[in-house]
Amino acid sequence: MLLRFTKMQGLGNDFVVLDLVTQRFNLQAEHVRKLADRHFGIGCDQLLVVETPMQPDVDFRYRIYNGDGNEVEQCGNGARCFAKFVRDKKLTGKNKIRVETNSGIIELSVMEDRQIRVNMGKPLLEPADIPFTASKRANTYTLLVDDEEVSISAVSVGNPHAIITVEDIDTAPVSILGPAIECHTDFPQRVNVGFMQVVSRKEINLRVFERGAGETLACGSGACAAMVSGQLQGLLDQQITANLSGGSLTLEWHGEGHPVMMTGPASNVFEGQITL
Repeated sequence: MLLRFTKMQGLGNDFVVLDLVTQRFNLQAEHVRKLADRHFGIGCDQLLVVETPMQPDVDFRYRIYNGDGNEVEQCGNGARCFAKFVRDKKLTGKNKIRVETNSGIIELSVMEDRQIRVNMGKPLLEPADIPFTASKRANTYTLLVDDEEVSISAVSVGNPHAIITVEDIDTAPVSILGPAIECHTDFPQRVNVGFMQVVSRKEINLRVFERGAGETLACGSGACAAMVSGQLQGLLDQQITANLSGGSLTLEWHGEGHPVMMTGPASNVFEGQITL
């Protein structure tokens, strides 16, 4: 079957986006892996799918697949690309768009300057909700990794994140601790691993090793999780800038019981058709 697609990126975090509202296709894990392959396919960190909603009070269903073919719950950079895509393709004319994900409903707002603001929902902090194995909730936990103790925070922003505070992200052991913690037995659904350098109370630098994808140029949900972690530890203010390898995001969180708000860009790269 000939399938139309759009290649997009948000701060260098790149996606293949499929409209399965106006075209029909039975997507399987093998198709995701083929599309995501940077040598034999199109190439992307994640595949995003636009579907008709299952609930009456939302506009679309938003599905996310990692390059390994596994479906995941949330992707913040992808959500911004999703909003731009459905507007560009005239699937909606709304500036405020409600979409259902596997972790719940999120709200996307297209701003006047074409930046996209995403209501990422309330972060989950109880270990069982993340999910993370711990006897009780804490702001930081000690994780045993290859016989060494590593201090982490654990937060879910629609998907699970472990955050490590480091002195310098340029020298952080991302390639070593990233894969080791991603598959740690204390995270039964695996985990995204963020390495956060606190520059000031209003700014962080961040690198993220994403589950099923490896280190990416940016991770929106990872930036939100890092902000929550830093704020709970008394290190950050309620509005900050998060600098990632691919660019910067504006984040806002007013504490427990409130959603995390993320604002940033989304761009088209190219469009095409592929036979699957």
